[in-house]
Amino acid sequence: MNRAVGVNTWVWASPLDDEALARLAPRIREWGFDTIELPVERLGDWDPGRAAELLGGLGLDTTVVLVMGPGRELVAAPGHVVADTQDYLRGVVDAAAAVGSPVIAGPAYASVGRTWRVEDRPAAYRELREALAPVADYAAERGVTVAVEPLNRYETSLVNTVDQALEALDGLAGCALALDVYHMNIEETDLPAAIARAEGRIGHVQVSANDRGAPGRDHLDWRAILRALDGAGYNGPVVIESFTAHNATIATAASIWRPLAPTQDAIAVDGLRHLRSLEVD
Repeated sequence: MNRAVGVNTWVWASPLDDEALARLAPRIREWGFDTIELPVERLGDWDPGRAAELLGGLGLDTTVVLVMGPGRELVAAPGHVVADTQDYLRGVVDAAAAVGSPVIAGPAYASVGRTWRVEDRPAAYRELREALAPVADYAAERGVTVAVEPLNRYETSLVNTVDQALEALDGLAGCALALDVYHMNIEETDLPAAIARAEGRIGHVQVSANDRGAPGRDHLDWRAILRALDGAGYNGPVVIESFTAHNATIATAASIWRPLAPTQDAIAVDGLRHLRSLEVD
């Protein structure tokens, strides 16, 4: 395949810091990845200027993901919480702009794991658009798109599917969809069809096996998924996202209760090998 392939540093480290990035980035480039994905769990965990210099020297493109941890909310939350979350998201935009990432991607609406019965979904989506609009404007001024990620039903009750994301973002400039095949495998009845419905609106794509392991070591039809992305006009990277079990916080948040491959490296290397092996018509 000709599409760029990336990997998220969460496969090995959480939270990411300058030392971990300096250790991981050369290996990621040596394995043959085109893109490295940097999570911003807390502003200041890693230095964007140092990262830009390091990754530029290695010839690695960069994408950035936002992290909606406890207390980060844009919907059904007190005003000061929404304001603090907007400030955090602006900080993520600044980091993305510094390292040349065209997107910040993630569930930019509610903290991961927060679920509630959404009685009036249209009203909740209006509230989201109002809270996200100033962040999207700030991002657009810096050449960055906010890519909003649907999560599975166990991690949020607000945006689970492509169709819900399209409804939630309807009319909101500066925003796109971030598609994560792991969540789509739970929530979508037909992955290629769901991708097709997002045509022209896809800003970022993350991939993993259905159990968060290496793409290809699972039941998913990866050829059909990649063909659907081509058909939907998505030209960006596909980024392998999995998680280390060595950090208790991230392992619990992502429900990583067992090894997903013989080594963490294997998740990246085997996934890259499989994705590269596919010829998309």
